[in-house]
Amino acid sequence: MRSESIATKRYNHLSIILHWLLAIALVAIFCFGLYMADLPFSPQRLKLFNWHKWAGITILALSAFRLLWRLTHATPPLPASIEISMPGWQLWAHKATHVALYALFFVVPLVGWAYTSATGFPVVLFGQFPLPDFVSPSKELAELLKPWHKFSAYAMAALVVVHVGAALKHHFVDRDGLLQRMSLRS
Repeated sequence: MRSESIATKRYNHLSIILHWLLAIALVAIFCFGLYMADLPFSPQRLKLFNWHKWAGITILALSAFRLLWRLTHATPPLPASIEISMPGWQLWAHKATHVALYALFFVVPLVGWAYTSATGFPVVLFGQFPLPDFVSPSKELAELLKPWHKFSAYAMAALVVVHVGAALKHHFVDRDGLLQRMSLRS
């Protein structure tokens, strides 16, 4: 496939920026979460948990903006030559992965917010802006929500790996130019 035909079917500039900004933020917060999860209780751990909450709320806001943008701005369709050459299961996986990622953009931070509310530790964005508790404090609910925050974060990480793997397959194996649709370079 010629690059020019893919280039005409690129995502718009803001969609590309939001994609990469959210991608970097998600990888960073996931790694940060892995690092801080097993730290012993200390003032440093509390500070890191607050930073994690701030990042999660920021990612939630970015996700909401990205979804609103996507709903109001058409995405370029897959080039016909790529859609025709892809097996049906790959087309299904392409669509299912995107839907699942968008769902998890909201599920992970919302479950995290509910968990921290249930523990009785409020989210105070940037140490200045107290956010309302998502749920009432409840030790039982906190214990129920904690593994779901972790599970959903791992599920999102797995889908990110699948998404990146598929993009790299299109770029290096299929050489169909699909990755150029989300490239920062024009």
